[in-house]
Amino acid sequence: MRFSFPSLGYHNLLLFLLVLVLFLGSPPVVQSGSHDYQDALSKCILFFEGQRSGKLPADQRVSWRADSGLGDGSANGVDLTGGYYDAGDNIKFGFPMAFTTTMLAWSVIEFGDMMPPAELRNALAAIRWATDYLLKTISQPDRIFVQVGDPLVDHNCWERPEDMDTARTVYSVDSVNPGSDVAGETAAALAASSMAFRSSDPAYAETLLRNAIRVFEFADNYKGAYSDNENIRSGVCPFYCDFDGYQDELLWGAAWLRRASQSDSYLNYITNNGKTLGAEDNINEFGWDNKHAGLNVLVSKEFLEGSAYSLQSYKVSADSFMCTLIPESSSSHIQYTPGGLIYKPGGSNMQHVTSIAFLLLVYANYLSRTSQTVNCGSISVGPTSLHQQAKKQVDYILGDNPMGMSYMVGYGDKYPQRIHHRGSSLPSVRDHPEFIACKEGSVYFNSTNPNPNVLVGGVVGGPGEDDVYEDDRADFRKSEPTTYINAPLVGVLAYFVANPN
Repeated sequence: MRFSFPSLGYHNLLLFLLVLVLFLGSPPVVQSGSHDYQDALSKCILFFEGQRSGKLPADQRVSWRADSGLGDGSANGVDLTGGYYDAGDNIKFGFPMAFTTTMLAWSVIEFGDMMPPAELRNALAAIRWATDYLLKTISQPDRIFVQVGDPLVDHNCWERPEDMDTARTVYSVDSVNPGSDVAGETAAALAASSMAFRSSDPAYAETLLRNAIRVFEFADNYKGAYSDNENIRSGVCPFYCDFDGYQDELLWGAAWLRRASQSDSYLNYITNNGKTLGAEDNINEFGWDNKHAGLNVLVSKEFLEGSAYSLQSYKVSADSFMCTLIPESSSSHIQYTPGGLIYKPGGSNMQHVTSIAFLLLVYANYLSRTSQTVNCGSISVGPTSLHQQAKKQVDYILGDNPMGMSYMVGYGDKYPQRIHHRGSSLPSVRDHPEFIACKEGSVYFNSTNPNPNVLVGGVVGGPGEDDVYEDDRADFRKSEPTTYINAPLVGVLAYFVANPN
């Protein structure tokens, strides 16, 4: 959506507004009143159907998508159809896909009982689309297929997934070239998903847990970062390179196996290996690459419940992380935009916003159930304060921000129209059945027209540190949606469906 002023060009207008902001102070936040969290939740889950790869089912609701990637893995003699495209391209990156799966499952575990029954079914379907694929990636002993598609070739095209004629290169790790990070996250995803399916499909849940145990053994027996493997480094870096080491994924995988199996062997693993695997490092990060803050929150549950005193150090770290998110705390050092959005420099900022909001709510619930608070120096922070911090973030995403726009596509009256997403920006196969080759899509990429296909529910990377969003398809850091932005938001929105105030 672009403003229309007769005397000022668009970019000059933006410059004028920025100068005005600097002169007048922080921009006013447009309050849109109460939000329809149930509508947002429904759309947030629907987004995953727009990201599906493989043979689409009869009940597929995103009708402008069609079958794609049907030959994935065939050159290597393995079926790797299915799964999700991570963002606006046509690659299946295993590391962020596994993290996405873990967060979808954690959303159901913590907040599934707050979802309307239809949305819980849709959330489980979204998880299963991923877990069915992850099971295929671990079908061979001591090998994990971690990626399908050459990103350098793919990113040189602007092409619908249905038309893909680029190399569907398959990348894998094994006992000689290990990948404890991807394996640990895959183990976490399968273990968490086993809990999500335990009541609705116990047989499937058992299959997931059994495989999670096997994959974790591979991760722990053959230690190493997958992007250190020269055979696949060019395919995963710089996109989903392991920047923070594989150690956190080992603890993360063990923590989820402890939660899912209640086996003391995993509790002992977390307790005995915490220091050597860096559990006390980088506690203020949580995302597809760095699991530390999420690990601390997850593990703290047992300590708060009084059943695992050996985990106290994790609880201390979780408390410290929460204090950094409270503006009134003397230890606060998380950056916020003038409009109140959590901001971390780099790309795709909303991934930090949604994952941190999720942790705020989960930890608040753990504290509430055990009647505890967090000591943040001069102030004591309780569950209500953490809930409020999370609500500010989700309301900003849905429209309470200086731009007065929703950053979830299809929610509200004003939302991004020109997202960085191939399938959304190119005419659908239904409307344009003719093949669109690699470079033939460039005209659509360069167009200033709104995308013809609305990717309902997709949350984009979001505004910059100045709260400004230009709705520019080429600016992928701001305008590209990703699965790992949406996954934790599913749980956050489910909470606010049940607790809107």
